[in-house]
Amino acid sequence: MGKVKGFMEFQRALPDDRLPLERIKDWQEFHKKMSAEELQQQGARCMDCGTPYCHTGMMLSGMTMGCPIHNLVPEWNDLVYNGFWQDAYERLAKTNNFPEFTGRVCPAPCEGSCVLGIIEPPVTIKNIEYSIIERAFTDDWVAPKQILHRTGKRVAVVGSGPSGLACADQLNKAGHSVTVFERDNRLGGLLMYGIPNMKLDKQLVVERRISLMRQEGIAFMESTDVGVDYPADKLLEEFDAVVLCTGATKPRDLPIEDRDISGVHFAMEFLRSSTKAVLDSTEPALSAKGKHVVVIGGGDTGTDCVATSLRQGCKSVLQLEIMPKPPVDRQSDNPWPEWPKVFKVDYGQEEAAAVQGEDPRRYSMTACKFIANEQGVLSAVEVSAVEWIKVHGRFVPQPVAGTEEMIPADLVLLAMGFVGPEEHLLQQLQIAQDERSNIRANDKNYLTNREHIFAAGDARRGQSLVVWAIHEGRAAARECDRFLMGETHLP
Repeated sequence: MGKVKGFMEFQRALPDDRLPLERIKDWQEFHKKMSAEELQQQGARCMDCGTPYCHTGMMLSGMTMGCPIHNLVPEWNDLVYNGFWQDAYERLAKTNNFPEFTGRVCPAPCEGSCVLGIIEPPVTIKNIEYSIIERAFTDDWVAPKQILHRTGKRVAVVGSGPSGLACADQLNKAGHSVTVFERDNRLGGLLMYGIPNMKLDKQLVVERRISLMRQEGIAFMESTDVGVDYPADKLLEEFDAVVLCTGATKPRDLPIEDRDISGVHFAMEFLRSSTKAVLDSTEPALSAKGKHVVVIGGGDTGTDCVATSLRQGCKSVLQLEIMPKPPVDRQSDNPWPEWPKVFKVDYGQEEAAAVQGEDPRRYSMTACKFIANEQGVLSAVEVSAVEWIKVHGRFVPQPVAGTEEMIPADLVLLAMGFVGPEEHLLQQLQIAQDERSNIRANDKNYLTNREHIFAAGDARRGQSLVVWAIHEGRAAARECDRFLMGETHLP
């Protein structure tokens, strides 16, 4: 634990952010840093709670409870409180390959399950994690590790997102020769093109870690789409094992009237275009500049679309959320240690409110049809309120008659999640899929129906959190190592 009764002495505190009207002028990360003394005080709030739910990593009521990679949170909180920063980094690195990613983009289910959160605001676990890894990089504690023994086994990892990188990192530590295939021109998968630069800096953070992995002996083949540029069968000829970490990249569509008119796009098409333009110092192929933007979807991707639209200079931005507005306080049917389903204002909504004077979200609202002008280009969206009706034991949204209205729109971004992995490679490899179209592989050995081929991450479990992807990559690496060597020492 941290300081005895520290949770009674110190209040929860987070670092300040750059002001919204200032930060929307650029694409730089907007969180400021806290001093070591302030962070020690926050570490001091970690209680001697006996059973630390923060690192349980279980699913409860369909939601993540605690940390899926079982970070030893109380231990490194105590080390930070006592000033042992390098020890804290070494403890953190035991369970998390990439704290610099989770410390920025994870929604922190660990904090949702913090025991202190029952009576007080929880410990600032995520910010302490971020601070530990950034100090470790600053003080050169993070250095390439020399792999002293190679097994002679070759493993292909398809996909360089968080699950693929975690899997490759673990297999490399076990002594296998690992090659990571990535179809995009830059490595990182979701980390590179799915998350905007202001949340996760590509050059300072993502490429920093990949450079380290290269130095440790991992080979990367970017701009190589397996099954298109690289024959799928060649994988089994050249490698002793294959791990599919392709992600769940098929976006959920909205099949309403005039869906195919110009001006309606998937969120990832928009975000990818934006990040590529930022990195290439060019104009984006798809821009919100001067447009009325409507974002359909209320999750993290929707928030990223709001923030990106503002930085591109949109005329206005509105976000439609089909779910009701969450309550301010945790309700009785959402008890601790479940993830607290309460109202929050994320960075994108804060920025939109600063520009437009109000939160851009409209709850219990759905789009009914898209409206084209005389040129056949999007000009508006017809929306209506919805109510949730129980049908055959399940709640489904139903439009409320008489609530229809027209919203001006030059650009609609569909940010409604994903429905599974793309199938061209799976079909070539004859990989079985489950009823949700995910790769069929259990969470015991992560093997598919094809010998030598494993699966991990969103491609196996469905759309989820970055921290779950890291968990999956680590677990699949452990089972792949066991398959290759007959035993494993990987955690």
